[in-house]
Amino acid sequence: MEVIIKKDYDGVCGEAAAIIRHAWEKKKGLVLGLATGRTPLGLYDKLIALYRASEMDFSDIITFNLDEYFGLDDSHPRSFASYMEANLFRHVNIKRENIHRLSGRPENVEEHCRAYERKIRSVGGIDIQIVGIGKNGHIGFNEPSSSLTSRTRLKSLTRETVEANAPDFPRPEDVPRFCLTMGIGTILEARTILLLASGKEKAGIVARAIEGPVSASVPASALQLHPQVKIIIDDEAASGLALLDYYRWTYENKSRLPG
Repeated sequence: MEVIIKKDYDGVCGEAAAIIRHAWEKKKGLVLGLATGRTPLGLYDKLIALYRASEMDFSDIITFNLDEYFGLDDSHPRSFASYMEANLFRHVNIKRENIHRLSGRPENVEEHCRAYERKIRSVGGIDIQIVGIGKNGHIGFNEPSSSLTSRTRLKSLTRETVEANAPDFPRPEDVPRFCLTMGIGTILEARTILLLASGKEKAGIVARAIEGPVSASVPASALQLHPQVKIIIDDEAASGLALLDYYRWTYENKSRLPG
């Protein structure tokens, strides 16, 4: 686990975009796992800027969305399908056939989830998976108590998550109570994982995810088990880390490594 601490949110997004661009330069047909929510918005702005500057081409990139609200059509303005269209896809030259997402209204939930897993395997797996972290430690919509080996599935959202999502919907009763999400086990199969976080309100849970025990109570702590995780956070989100000085020292000295 590599902890990268930047001054602010813009720095977090710039670092993540640079990592993705470097990976794209090295591999044709890069497969990205994409997150939604507020945290990745700045990253998507950076990627769009790279495309517009002709510094990145999305025509061979393949994407998989991390999750989707259960019960919402793709066309619903609050669906994650709509979110990705508005904040990334319509602004770059990605091919429609290379966009993969979970449906909020599948005919058969279990088969739909199994098919999603098969589709990920059919393209050789995800190269870079982007995740945020919820205040309760969730990644994707893997809420506390989720199995650390879980696969893509229907998941019940916690009251805390429903309340956090309420401002995005006209009425409290409109907020979905269920979702479809990649499982923790699915996420951990990505070759590289980028966790992005910013702000003082994330400091406590970021510290528990990085330095606390691996526990289903903090789903993001499962990332400690992955060999290639980059935690990219700003000064405020890093403020609760016991080993803050060590992480800064390590990152500053990274350039001294051979190769």
